[in-house]
Amino acid sequence: MVRIFGSPGRSRRLRSAIGLTACALLLAVIIAPSAQAVHDENFQLDGDVIASTTTEVGVNTQNLDWDSLFDANGDELGLPAGFTETSFERDFRANPGCTLDATGTFCTADTTTFATGSKDTLPITPGWQCNFDNNVNSKIDVMNSYAATYEAPNGDEILYFALERNTNTGDANVAFWFLQDEVACESAGGAEAFSGDHADGDLLIVSEFSGGGTVSTINVYRWDGGANGTLDPDPVASGVDCKTTAGDDDACGTANTETITTPWLTANFKDKVGHTLRVAEFFEGGVNLTQTGLGGRCFNTFLGDTRSSTSLTATLFDYALGQFGACESELVTSPSAASVSIGTGSATVSDSATLTVDGADAWSGTLSFFLCGPLDAGVLCDTGGVPIGTPIAVNQGTTQPIVSADATVTSVGRYCWRGFFDSATEGVPDATDATEGECFVVTPVTPTLTTEAGEDVTLGADITDTATLSGTATQPGTNGPNATYPSINATNGAPAGGTITWTVRGPDDCDPSGLTVTGSPATVSGDDTYGPVSATPTAIGTYTFVATYSGSSPNTLGAGGSCPPGANDGDEEVTVTGEAALTTAQDWLPNDTATITGPTALSGTATFTLFTGTDCGAGGDDTIVYGPVDVPVSGASPQTAETANTTLVLEADSGGYSWLVSYDDDVLADPADTCETTTISITD
Repeated sequence: MVRIFGSPGRSRRLRSAIGLTACALLLAVIIAPSAQAVHDENFQLDGDVIASTTTEVGVNTQNLDWDSLFDANGDELGLPAGFTETSFERDFRANPGCTLDATGTFCTADTTTFATGSKDTLPITPGWQCNFDNNVNSKIDVMNSYAATYEAPNGDEILYFALERNTNTGDANVAFWFLQDEVACESAGGAEAFSGDHADGDLLIVSEFSGGGTVSTINVYRWDGGANGTLDPDPVASGVDCKTTAGDDDACGTANTETITTPWLTANFKDKVGHTLRVAEFFEGGVNLTQTGLGGRCFNTFLGDTRSSTSLTATLFDYALGQFGACESELVTSPSAASVSIGTGSATVSDSATLTVDGADAWSGTLSFFLCGPLDAGVLCDTGGVPIGTPIAVNQGTTQPIVSADATVTSVGRYCWRGFFDSATEGVPDATDATEGECFVVTPVTPTLTTEAGEDVTLGADITDTATLSGTATQPGTNGPNATYPSINATNGAPAGGTITWTVRGPDDCDPSGLTVTGSPATVSGDDTYGPVSATPTAIGTYTFVATYSGSSPNTLGAGGSCPPGANDGDEEVTVTGEAALTTAQDWLPNDTATITGPTALSGTATFTLFTGTDCGAGGDDTIVYGPVDVPVSGASPQTAETANTTLVLEADSGGYSWLVSYDDDVLADPADTCETTTISITD
């Protein structure tokens, strides 16, 4: 926000010999319900600095004076209502060593006097120069100078100014410049050039007062044009002594007609360093900028000086120069979102700014936006960055907020904007916003990974799986226009990388199977279907493929399936079947033979049991004649198992017998038992 004319209640502190920082003034002109003379506001223009010496103008009692604005050190007090800026400039030193010392004797050395040839009618650069003077004449030696800006209840903008000189010998001529540029000069020896320039509307206030303390004239002149313009010789406002005028004056000045005291340190030729000013050693005045058509500008510098006459080409002597802080610019910016997803590999972001300029009726400049990132936590876009769009021309009529051009970010991370207002109006300062509130976060995406297992198989065949990856973001670009932040406005982001790794769990549980997965891991290049991969199961049952994506930092997070499969993992399960077959060839006693076949190598046990009767013991009254006998079976299918009985003794009776044959495999599903019968006849 640009505040021209200052903020009520804001404090300024004395800074060495140059004093308070401030930027002179100006609030938007408000149409006044009634005009008032510059001398009849609440501020006393009565020839002293003490508010307790109250004055009355008409029916109004004036309650404020310079000691209402400054304390005994010349530091600013809390600003009374209506006052927006103040500045106090000390222009003398005391011994020993020419340093400020209330108990010392006065030091005549001064680093701020005008060099010969400096004239009010000349441009500041290169027309004005300053000198170091070892022995300033007391009549022209400035002790302190101070100024204030005030907004009257009716909206009028008023400047108040004052100056203390070292002696009251003869008549005095003083002047005050109010300048929009930041103007300065201080010499340690020879002539030095002033810095800064004139701007259209700078003001020169010139006054003359007698040795008795009576002000005869005060005139206000306007500088027309820019740095090399001219000082209009015709006054834009005039006045006389504030204590005697009775009219609706736009400007007036006054001096002390009796000895006065000051709360702050001063000096005069007769009383030396102390708090006393004799007659005609103090001058003050005011000018109503609004009534003279001079309002709506920012004055950054004021300069009070002594001179040889009121002529515009008079010789200039000693001066005290200070800075106002009334002109303020405030820029408040806000990103389009505090958090945004990187999406498919880029996010479009923008910034908006509200620019406030207080006090200048007309102003202009450009507004630029810059973007930095990714940045570490706590780091701001204080300098540098990628210019986003071209500078935007702005002025008092610009619609707000002001929105930047779009920027494209291609990397996850923390980013910060910076807005910068480059003022083109003298007195209106630049403004910037690069605070934490200008920062935002770009977040990564979480892709989707689904799998599709192959058909169920019989043990001995491979199981297979494929994985489909979707929702990835491209990798950060690297060809952006700024080498420090190459991912901003870049266009060459590569597809997401990383790998997909498969494992097999089971069978029939989520324990690692230990199977080797051929084709895993697969190298990723963006969204696609990867695989198939395969594994050779070693047992029947249900196997689960679990696929895991590593992610592609920083834009794409990892993703992975689970066991048992989740709702979004796809079809990850495949069933492996396999059953052994059992056939027998019993056509003789006392032994039996079985043939076992299967889809893969066999590893199990065939069991033979011989019963009396023909139902393999199912009737419950049969007895086992032989067995059970376990015969190991292993090797490639088929395998034959047989008993090797050589001592079987049958009962004397003829009748039926039956063999019960079963098979139990370590891997395959077991076949049904086989019951075979035979009948024998025993003869004598």
